[in-house]
Amino acid sequence: MSKMNTSQIHPTAIIEDGAIIGDGTFVGPYCCIGPKVKLGKDCRLISHVSLAGDITIGDRATIYPFASLGHPPQDLKYHGEASSTIIGTDATIREYVTIHPGTETGCMLTEVGDHCLLMVGAHIAHDCRVGNHVILANNVALAGHVTVEDHAIIGGLSAVHQFVRIGKHAIIGGMSAVEKDVIPYGTVMGERASLQGLNIIGLRRRGFSAKSIQQLMNIYTQLFGVNQDETLAKRIEKLSLDSHHYGPEVLYLIDFIKADSKRPLCLPKLA
Repeated sequence: MSKMNTSQIHPTAIIEDGAIIGDGTFVGPYCCIGPKVKLGKDCRLISHVSLAGDITIGDRATIYPFASLGHPPQDLKYHGEASSTIIGTDATIREYVTIHPGTETGCMLTEVGDHCLLMVGAHIAHDCRVGNHVILANNVALAGHVTVEDHAIIGGLSAVHQFVRIGKHAIIGGMSAVEKDVIPYGTVMGERASLQGLNIIGLRRRGFSAKSIQQLMNIYTQLFGVNQDETLAKRIEKLSLDSHHYGPEVLYLIDFIKADSKRPLCLPKLA
């Protein structure tokens, strides 16, 4: 039998031998929990939740009806390898969310951080890495191998291409097709998404100082402002030489742009 402890299990729920259910967790009607599932303490599975595969879910998660987590990925190259899924603490996972485990072509792991809100119908494909305090609005779709860093927000009905990186504190407008990397602190939107500026409102709400925001705005203008005579690579090289003048936010932005990536950088539209 699974380790139920002080958990409350509805009589219609099916919990296979080997599953671990943390203290104080409620498993509602018609939930199905596989033998390798590990649920933390004080979680709530409202009803009709399906958990499968090698999946670990942290404490205080709330999972709504018809969420499907840990089932095999939608990848024709997947042949049953023993990959896994990890979801952090304090997750809110709404109706019809799907999260799939990793594959051999990736890191064998799909990971979602702490305090994430995944709204109705959001999909996180194999080998994705989603940070802490991330919000995926209704019907957001992350293709395989996507990285979403801390505090990023992705608007409803948006789709993110394989291997794209979305930097921390970035915001994606609704119904955007994101095919390229999104800089930290950036605002991106459009049917073929383009960089629209910085997420100034989000930065203020999260307590960034006026000095830090102003410095980011100045650097953004230097990198992406109109009528630039030099390539972006050259501009980044110049900024790197003066890096001792900048705060940690700017240094992180520069490092993100310089890092190796399989996708190009999302840039402003040409006028």
